[in-house]
Amino acid sequence: MSFTGLPENILRTDNPSGSPRVAYFCMEYGLSSALPIYAGGLGVLAGDYLKAAKDLNAPVTGIGILWNQDYTEQFIGQDGYPYDMYPNYDFSAVEDTGLKVTLRVRGADVACKVHKIEKYGNATIYLLDTNFPGSPHGWMTNRLYGGVQQDRVAAEMILGIGGVRALRALGIEVDIYHFNEGHALFAGVELIREKMQQNKISFHEAWKLTQKEVVFTTHTPVEAGNEIWGHDLLQHMEAYNGLNYEQMRDIGDDPFNMTIAALRMADTANAVSKLHGQTARSMWGNVYETAPIISITNGIHVNTWQDERIRNAFEKGEDLWEPHLQCKKELADFIKQHTGTTLNPEALVIGFARRVAPYKRSELIFRNTDIIDPLLREGKLQLVFSGKAHPRDSMGKDIIRKLVEMDRKYRDAVVFLENYNMEIAQLMVRGCDVWLNNPRRPLEASGTSGMKAAVNGVLNLSVLDGWVAEGLQHGVSGWLLCSICGKEVHAENQDEYDLQRLYEVLLSEVVPTYYKDKSRWHNMMRSSIDMAHYQFSSHRMLREYYDVMYQKTALNQGGYVRPHSFMISAPEYVKPPRQYQ
Repeated sequence: MSFTGLPENILRTDNPSGSPRVAYFCMEYGLSSALPIYAGGLGVLAGDYLKAAKDLNAPVTGIGILWNQDYTEQFIGQDGYPYDMYPNYDFSAVEDTGLKVTLRVRGADVACKVHKIEKYGNATIYLLDTNFPGSPHGWMTNRLYGGVQQDRVAAEMILGIGGVRALRALGIEVDIYHFNEGHALFAGVELIREKMQQNKISFHEAWKLTQKEVVFTTHTPVEAGNEIWGHDLLQHMEAYNGLNYEQMRDIGDDPFNMTIAALRMADTANAVSKLHGQTARSMWGNVYETAPIISITNGIHVNTWQDERIRNAFEKGEDLWEPHLQCKKELADFIKQHTGTTLNPEALVIGFARRVAPYKRSELIFRNTDIIDPLLREGKLQLVFSGKAHPRDSMGKDIIRKLVEMDRKYRDAVVFLENYNMEIAQLMVRGCDVWLNNPRRPLEASGTSGMKAAVNGVLNLSVLDGWVAEGLQHGVSGWLLCSICGKEVHAENQDEYDLQRLYEVLLSEVVPTYYKDKSRWHNMMRSSIDMAHYQFSSHRMLREYYDVMYQKTALNQGGYVRPHSFMISAPEYVKPPRQYQ
């Protein structure tokens, strides 16, 4: 059975499945802790997307990089401050295709091996690698998001330019090139170069044709997540790839903004939640000649993140508490083994695990310890944290040190688990009772960790940002910390307001419900799973990408006829048409 439901008479003759063939470019993929080529949410989302593509038999191929040293392994020193280690990993289990592709980087012809990975229940991903015996260019794919600017640009050239050339060498036909974040932008430059050279057409003609093949997902409103490079650096690295300064400036401005360039390279772009869509359109609305930005909310691969015992109990309408307690005890056993801390599985456990960055406010709950001190000391409240800071993010590392201080102050009530990875994430999103989410709005684009908790009946306690605004009902499937009072909160007061609401909801609703109204708690667990298990799944996400992005873009190429059921609502697409020279 094909992925699409299209009737046979409107299928492309050169692609019997009828679905556009997609090449998905991403700098990182989180498929398993055993394959450490991811940093956090972006990579795990990409891994979940490729797993959904495998489940649904969608014609999707992933393109990425085989990183030699991971993002970082991050541990806690005696002083409570995190330190980083970069072991070389054994990737012998990753299949070498025997192919190599070559591109010019900084005055040299750089050979990239092409590897293949399919063993984690994912659609095929091809990973490029310069770190092999005899290669003088191993630094280019050595460490994810590491090194200086030249390292980053070289890696992005390998992902984009090398990725397109790998597809050609493999003989893989592509209808749609999906850039997951701006890191993949140089793939568009390569597509333009190809068209100019092969078809003997002008730059602007090639650019217009390329736009009909590209879609783009933007993930973060945080300034540091939208890369900007100087043209002198791009010229030095030979990232122009045959284009000239004026052409590259037209694509990405001066200095060169990777996000703006991707928005100009794409037929359609998407944000990763409805609220993020509003933010992204506000951020980029004044930039000329960009693609329209719609919203396709992220989703998670439920079979990866939902405990099977929880799933079976939910589907059979059975009690959820007993399997939940089993998950909780497994988390407690892991914590005991790795930290020596003893958690009480009968007492309330709140979890917080994600990348450690200031806007996520990991330590918010500790800003007035007088309020929660009695709960912690009496054993009524237990807090479990985990997360990594970027190796060069001193503010993020200071937050971790604060959490470790609380761990040492409230022994057996507060835990910080070092070296956060997918294994720890799975234990936490299944074994906690409550999932805390309190980023500074509107900087959380989506926040998929809360989805993973929700499908396990772990109740979200969250600000109204990212995906939460689309599913969570206060007091029904979790709790909200804002926008229930009906008043606007100014940014300068946001931390104090959210802290007060956190304590208010925790003390007046969460704790009393857990200890005094277990029947309601159990009903809320079921409501949480019911709310999340399809609406926030990667299966729904992938189908939506096909319905409202891929099919539309393919239609603009003239190769498909879509039934009316695939048409999308107009409002988010209203944008002045591009003007070309």
